[in-house]
Amino acid sequence: MPKDTTIKSVLIIGSGPIVIGQACEFDYAGSQSARSLKEEGIEVILINSNPATIMTDPSMADHVYLKPLTTKSIIEILKAHPQIDAVLPTMGGQTALNLAIEADEKGIWKDFNVRLIGVDINAINITEDREQFKNLLNKIGIPQAPAKTANSFLQGKEIAQEFGFPLVIRPSFTLGGTGAAIVYKKEDFDGALTYGLEASPIHEVLIDKALMGWKEYELELLRDSNDNVVIICTIENMDPMGIHTGDSITVAPAMTLSDTTFQKMRDMAILMMRSIGNFAGGCNVQFAVSPDDKEDIVAIEINPRVSRSSALASKATGYPIAKIATKLALGYNLDELQNQITKSTSALFEPTLDYVIVKIPRWNFDKFEGSDRTLGLQMKSVGEVMGIGRSFQEALHKATQSLEIKRNGLGADGKGYKNYEQIIEKLTFASWDRVFVIYDAIAMGIPLSRIHEITKIDMWFLKQYEELFHLEREISNYKVDTLPRELLLEAKQKGYGDRQIAHMMGCLESQVHKLRDEQNIKRVYKLVDTCAAEFKAVTPYFYSTFEAEIEKSDGTKYVHNESIVTDKKKVVVLGSGPNRIGQGIEFDYSCVHGVLAAKECGYETIMINCNPETVSTDFDTADKLYFEPVFWEHIYDIIQHEKPEGVIVQLGGQTALKLAEKLAKYGIKILGTSFDALDLAEDRGRFSDLLTELNIPFPKFGIAESAEEASKLADSLDFPLLVRPSYVLGGQGMKIVINKQELEEHVIDLLKSIPGNKLLLDHYLDGAIEAEADAICDADGNVYIIGIMEHIEPCGVHSGDSNATLPPFNLGEFVMQQIKDHTKKIATALKTVGLINIQFAIKDDTVYIIEANPRASRTVPFIAKAYGEPYVNYATKVMLGHNKVTDFTFKPQLKGYAIKQPVFSFSKFPNVNKALGPEMKSTGESILFIDDLKDDQFYDLYSRRKMYLTK
Repeated sequence: MPKDTTIKSVLIIGSGPIVIGQACEFDYAGSQSARSLKEEGIEVILINSNPATIMTDPSMADHVYLKPLTTKSIIEILKAHPQIDAVLPTMGGQTALNLAIEADEKGIWKDFNVRLIGVDINAINITEDREQFKNLLNKIGIPQAPAKTANSFLQGKEIAQEFGFPLVIRPSFTLGGTGAAIVYKKEDFDGALTYGLEASPIHEVLIDKALMGWKEYELELLRDSNDNVVIICTIENMDPMGIHTGDSITVAPAMTLSDTTFQKMRDMAILMMRSIGNFAGGCNVQFAVSPDDKEDIVAIEINPRVSRSSALASKATGYPIAKIATKLALGYNLDELQNQITKSTSALFEPTLDYVIVKIPRWNFDKFEGSDRTLGLQMKSVGEVMGIGRSFQEALHKATQSLEIKRNGLGADGKGYKNYEQIIEKLTFASWDRVFVIYDAIAMGIPLSRIHEITKIDMWFLKQYEELFHLEREISNYKVDTLPRELLLEAKQKGYGDRQIAHMMGCLESQVHKLRDEQNIKRVYKLVDTCAAEFKAVTPYFYSTFEAEIEKSDGTKYVHNESIVTDKKKVVVLGSGPNRIGQGIEFDYSCVHGVLAAKECGYETIMINCNPETVSTDFDTADKLYFEPVFWEHIYDIIQHEKPEGVIVQLGGQTALKLAEKLAKYGIKILGTSFDALDLAEDRGRFSDLLTELNIPFPKFGIAESAEEASKLADSLDFPLLVRPSYVLGGQGMKIVINKQELEEHVIDLLKSIPGNKLLLDHYLDGAIEAEADAICDADGNVYIIGIMEHIEPCGVHSGDSNATLPPFNLGEFVMQQIKDHTKKIATALKTVGLINIQFAIKDDTVYIIEANPRASRTVPFIAKAYGEPYVNYATKVMLGHNKVTDFTFKPQLKGYAIKQPVFSFSKFPNVNKALGPEMKSTGESILFIDDLKDDQFYDLYSRRKMYLTK
């Protein structure tokens, strides 16, 4: 059936602020969806309260509403736009679905004659209401774990008595496994049941027999209104049942599934999808498979919307699920649409992978002191990375190198665990670093059978690990000048980094790189082409690997490289890697805008990033996408291959910034602010000398490298003191201490986790007001301040955790002038070219400098949305030397005030202290517009401003 021509205007509902369980994968889906609708000439109206995303950029839709996701906002939009014909709620995660259901129950869609597309309300209810879903599976004959629903505490107790333990409690209508728990012992049941009933908006839980140790699989499907169904991707969880899929290491395609079982699973998934209502779009189905020869299959759940897994599946296969799902919602059939990668075949096809994908979650437990770090049914990760390789081993190594947790891959970096009890405990109670601990266990000599017995991870995966360890042991017998070429090639093919190989042989990383060059062992780049090279792909989406040389008949040797280098002038943009607290989606927003601005300046744009959830890794954002770790070796090899004019490091947060020193050392041009200026801002000693020279005040401070030095310093600095390590992001390790004992404890603790770090001790300005400014500066010293924000919370709460107002609400003209003067002086003294963010503390009408960051900051997207100006676009053009600041006409427009409101995910860590301090804890943010300071919401925020402050 062709497109429904009665749909001229569509409302897309976004997912709101980023929380654990609902992250930027929905920004990616919503952005793809908006573009897909625009291609069809349809007007796009969008509601989302998240200022940090590309999705809420004015270029994405005809009308963007940065409003709270409530039915009140929906009514306001429908009144303002009576032309809206349909609403698409499947791109905004559970938040959007729940809002669509609420609006339906209140009769809002009916009142405004708007219909739901892409999903059927009955389908949502059947899949989310555990009782209805159980009945449906019974009706269509799909096996499931023995389960019953409970709507009361008493019912729950009766079910537990009937089933026995272990049990799983799953609340209805929740996201990211909220409220879900595995209960092993009778005494833990009452608390878990109460929590589950409270977590469910309809106070209902499903209690089922725990399938502990069963294998877990996910299928990503698309269905059109003609009942054509394609399975886009099969994903296997390396971790067995009992760990939320968002916290599991996952692999595509499935590795240990027999063909017979796979065919059965396909048939079941298609039957389930066809039986949950008459809708067209994307769907995610999860199954458990018994780990014995019988391979019994049990259905776990089905989600009739795009999900975290569909973002992963899109990047894994190159098949843009959200884009196609949107077209299907408009009435198209799969056979009427084009495969976006080949541009010559139909979308009614199932991708074939001639490579392996490994996804590893990224956690931030260090931000939640006292949190339960074991993994279970409730998702706890804040982001994820994806590695692409020709084998599981290569992809696994690339994924571990992408995590940015100071590991160089599996093993061979001297950072493994050596304590038997500790290893056994981390294997028994699934830990966030279990992916590394398995390697340590093998290195210690613990038999694979024992590791399997404890973890229930399939033997195939464990044998892959064992092979890696044997290879490490073999290479360790050689020195850099005796290592055989075939062993070096094998290590590279299995994903080992040069750093790891150097560690094995006791030499330098640069020596291994030199040896590779001499032996002609170089990375080759392969296309992610959706069809295993069966048809020609036109989309430049690459991953790297190593190939053995092929000898031609004339005796010449070659390796096949699919990345053809053009003679155009090129620019590389370094992405921000996995999302984490302190470095979130706002840097992806900046990277995407940087790429688009560089394109406008006539550059061929090259994106390097490894985050599967984001718009920057969409295959058609940059001219060329390298889905690779933001890890020195990978970046250097791409730069050597592409030979760009330079690299932009300012837009990818601390991830990209940390690589600036290496780039400068290797003579690679950094576009925008130089490495020396970046380093000057990070080096407290040099920066303070600069401030003294400029006659700009800053809190008294000192630098210590040991507890003893810190103690001596404290005598001259006066408590309270703010202690912080150098070169960290999101306030990591920062703390306010009020006496020598606290100071000593914290310094010892810090130096244990970050050895060799220089610690900064600042006199903490108690009771000061905090403010920050963002500015664009060019090579001629022209500075334009894009925004000054005042924090509602007092100084001492990390800027990322503060409610902040734009423009300031309480700073006099004298203070504002100091902020402007200091900003301009510092920006020019640092020779900033591009963006800079400066943070201030104001006490007794004196403005002190807390820090300066010559890069894109968390607040830039917020200011851009509030004022309706494309600041990152301008800043990038300045970095490229294409424009001066004076070339742009700035016309910021804001009626009243915009407030940046942090959002926390404390619900995932019930026992954690929720007090706020210098270390950032928020996972996302929303934007609130108010007309004036009499607004009740502002009054409420201001009255609570000191409530959470902690040292």
